[in-house]
Amino acid sequence: MSDAILSLRNWFTESRPGRLVLGIGGPILVAVVFYASFLFMRDAEAPRIAIAAVALVVGVGGIWLLFAALNSLVEVFPIRVRDALRPLAFVLPGALILLGYIVLPAARTIWISFFNRTSEQFVGLRNYVTVFTNEEMLTTLRNTLGWVIIVPFVSVALGLVIAVMADRLSQRWEKVNKSLVFLPMAISFVGASVIWRFVYAYQPAGDAQIGLLNAIVVALGGSPQAWWTLEPWNNLFLMFIMIWLQTGFAMVILSAAVKGVPRDLIDAARVDGAGEIRSFFSVTVPYIGGTILTVLTTILFLVLKIFDIVWVMTSGDFGTHIVASRFYEETFVFRNFGRGSTLAVILLLFVVPFMVRNIRQMNENRS
Repeated sequence: MSDAILSLRNWFTESRPGRLVLGIGGPILVAVVFYASFLFMRDAEAPRIAIAAVALVVGVGGIWLLFAALNSLVEVFPIRVRDALRPLAFVLPGALILLGYIVLPAARTIWISFFNRTSEQFVGLRNYVTVFTNEEMLTTLRNTLGWVIIVPFVSVALGLVIAVMADRLSQRWEKVNKSLVFLPMAISFVGASVIWRFVYAYQPAGDAQIGLLNAIVVALGGSPQAWWTLEPWNNLFLMFIMIWLQTGFAMVILSAAVKGVPRDLIDAARVDGAGEIRSFFSVTVPYIGGTILTVLTTILFLVLKIFDIVWVMTSGDFGTHIVASRFYEETFVFRNFGRGSTLAVILLLFVVPFMVRNIRQMNENRS
């Protein structure tokens, strides 16, 4: 039995017909298994343990078999053709996944944005006109713009200040201080939102205040406030949650960059008469400018995708909707697929310029 298995393996791996069979049959087998696994994992009655096991085994094993099959197919060709095809064989699965899960859905979303709520009647640019003229939609766009401007810049500024202070002022307690600032990064967006719901919790005047912020206000002689209903300040209160989460990330990355600034440059600036603040803005910030921009765009991408905080805290009520939450509500609550797709396209248009800028910077750094 073992000899038969060994000879069969050798036939698949060493003979040209075997490699051809494996190279053609392998991807077909993987596609069939992936499709069957997808149907199984969509079954609501399937045990969760079985779903996790199928996802792990099929995901890892299927990808391995796919690459092995493509490599065997490449081995059939002459050496010159083989060297040209092998990189394509390894890139092809990833390219197909990007095509199937990103490019085609994005194109379909753009197409649906030109139709009515049921995707049955072509309405042209009517959905886009509604988004840019409806008062609620304009509030959503303004809120999103506020998140994009305030959260990344405040997070990076605080992270940079904390990184420099931890590096210059407290060498002994630097690790402890950085750990405390970085700690919120270990909390999910939903978990952080639940925590801050307790911080902002409100009870009528005269009742015991379980919210930390209102408890402090009452202790100082003030009146309790329903913080997340105070328009437009409630948007700032929600933004602060994201700032609290991302400042630690910015601080860790920028701290490493600050430590990489040559001491000779700072000493030269001091010799020229520059003080601590002047050295910081004239030497440190320009030297780590690339890192600052990278951290800034990374947080900006997170902000553009933010949904959890707004939905858990307010569900978009009291004028706190952003594009992602409004897109979810239009698509899955109101079942208006045309308008929901329009918001998704607008969110994509928000992201594309920053993606292009990041790619250009990566190419510049590589060159």
